Amino acid sequence: MKKLIALFATTAVASTSAMGAIALSGSASVSYDDKGSAASATTYDADLTVTGTAGATTFTQSMDIDAAVAVTATTMSTTVGPLSVSADMFDEDDSTTVTTTGGRKVDSGDNRSVTVSLAAPIGDANLALDDSGDVTLSGTWSGVTLSHTMSDDGDKTSGSASIAGMDVSLTNDDGSTTWSIGTTVAGTAVTLDSSANVTATFGVTGNTVVVSHTSARSAAASTATTHHATTAKDAFTTIAISRDLTSGASISATYDSFDDALTLKAAVSF
Repeated sequence: MKKLIALFATTAVASTSAMGAIALSGSASVSYDDKGSAASATTYDADLTVTGTAGATTFTQSMDIDAAVAVTATTMSTTVGPLSVSADMFDEDDSTTVTTTGGRKVDSGDNRSVTVSLAAPIGDANLALDDSGDVTLSGTWSGVTLSHTMSDDGDKTSGSASIAGMDVSLTNDDGSTTWSIGTTVAGTAVTLDSSANVTATFGVTGNTVVVSHTSARSAAASTATTHHATTAKDAFTTIAISRDLTSGASISATYDSFDDALTLKAAVSF
């Protein structure tokens, strides 16, 4: 009997030492939207993320839990010698019934993937290969961060740098180029992008104020059987004022000029 007890104790200690760490994080919020001249509405949102770590391996699962528990992401990452391996194990349904922004009509297929990265001995370069055959070379040189992906669906190149007090980013995706510029002037962070969208963020007596202007959107026809048509939308401006409370929660009020709507929101993150 003493031998059995000793064996059990040894096994228990070994199992305990092999266990990793588990961390919980999430957020919850409730919003009241007066919707301008339309009927008002109250919406709820709650999300939970479970992260398990054992040595150099991390498993993360995210869930939407405000109505029923629904998985939104599942990933696992680890290292094997000089290689980093990341697996996206969640096959999302990316079809949508929302036609205003030209969402997908049907699911694009299996979205799961495995990416293997190698820190190549070329300065600060990293070389990555995923299971679809895409190859990405990325790194930072002289303060400039560059990434180039070679893919059967079209190459993508992006770069970012801080130049004369401005944060500049540029992306060319299969021939289509977008850019954004951000800087801070007299305590106000301003961002401008290639679509003529502008955002300004600043603080006022303990509150954070964000003013955003979104440019007009043109109508676009549907693309065969994959995407809905996109409806036109006039330019609009939003003004959001938020404040962190000593209770750990935050409150915010957002005005949207498009429909003269005011949204009040209480939220907490942990």
